[in-house]
Amino acid sequence: MESYENYALLLGENLDHQVFQNFVIPVTRRLGKIRLREKEQYEWMDRIVQNTIHSFNIDLVNIYDIGKGVIAYSTDPKLLGKNTKKSLGYKKAIKGENSSGLISSGDDLWGLGIERIGGKKELRTYIPFRGFSPFTGDKGYVLGVFEIIQDLTQGYRSIVKFQYLIFGLSIFIMGLIFMALLLIVRKAERIIEKKAKEQRELESQLNQAERLAALGQMCAGVSHEIRNPLGIIRSTAELLSGMPDAMEPQKKLSDVIIEESSRLDNIVTEFLDFARPQEPYLQDCHLEEIIQKNLLFLRPEFKRKKISVNHDLNGRSFELKADPKLLYRTFLNIFINAIQAMKNGGTLRVRVEEKKDHYIVTIEDSGCGIRQENLTKIFDPFFSTKDKGSGLGLSIVRNIVEGHKGYMRIESREGSGTRVVINLPAGI
Repeated sequence: MESYENYALLLGENLDHQVFQNFVIPVTRRLGKIRLREKEQYEWMDRIVQNTIHSFNIDLVNIYDIGKGVIAYSTDPKLLGKNTKKSLGYKKAIKGENSSGLISSGDDLWGLGIERIGGKKELRTYIPFRGFSPFTGDKGYVLGVFEIIQDLTQGYRSIVKFQYLIFGLSIFIMGLIFMALLLIVRKAERIIEKKAKEQRELESQLNQAERLAALGQMCAGVSHEIRNPLGIIRSTAELLSGMPDAMEPQKKLSDVIIEESSRLDNIVTEFLDFARPQEPYLQDCHLEEIIQKNLLFLRPEFKRKKISVNHDLNGRSFELKADPKLLYRTFLNIFINAIQAMKNGGTLRVRVEEKKDHYIVTIEDSGCGIRQENLTKIFDPFFSTKDKGSGLGLSIVRNIVEGHKGYMRIESREGSGTRVVINLPAGI
């Protein structure tokens, strides 16, 4: 606006000079009086004004007769002779002051100070028409008022487009910030939920550990109290069975006592293993040898139960630092459970996957599976779905795996088999 206003003032000075020198003075000398209503004088004035504003972006030029208060000349002939609207700019021009004002036909968009594209913008400038002395060049008194209207639409439209661009970019950036904040909040919620779940699991594990510690102390005490008399019973039965005068029924009863004593001794051993987990004696060993030793030992049982075994151990080597005896016992317990779950035959799959610093052993059977309500209890001491057994097998297995700084999980569905996944650090 300031640029256009300076442009209008410069044009006004030029009009002032051209109109006074090339119209007022010649007409006064030649005709004695200015009468713009006469066709000849109007065309004369129009030529001067049009030549002055030629090639300039001017919409309208009005010259006001301040004496009569009408439009004496206009580039729009329809406005000739109309009464003057005595606006603030007009009044300032009569006093010899220049002034400009913006004429807007655009609407404010949603009250945000952004105008709709398509509105017209014009700058109206009032400039006093003074004339000048042809001898001294000094400005005289105000003879009339020039009103110059310039079209700012094109220049202003670029500003409006820029406003739209800024507005659109602001919305886009706010949308990105909102999405980023939303993602952060969602991630925070997931982290909080995960932490809360981990805390609940840790609390559950702590409570379980406290119960198992108390149970272990009780098992240790009971096992020691049972083992001594059990040894006496077994040795007495063996002595009675070996006596020369022992009858056949007496020998059979002695054998039953010896057999049941051995079974009870194994249960007592499991109690002690559960109550006082053995510290693993770590040494360099090969995981594939431990597993293959189990499979070789159980081969007759696999054949008898019509169970096919698939594994990927041939020609592969998995070195780790572990206790081979405890790991052998771990896998033996898992394989025996798989055999018992496949009463009508099936398939046993064994896979070993090597990661950066640990091994993942997956043992999968096609047996009867585990009920969902029992899946959360399988590691509980003395929990068993079998007719025989102490229910300590998986508890001892987990203790051995955790003693090697590993972990295990069991996935199963009734009727769809069971998958046991054991993660063991290499430790080499």
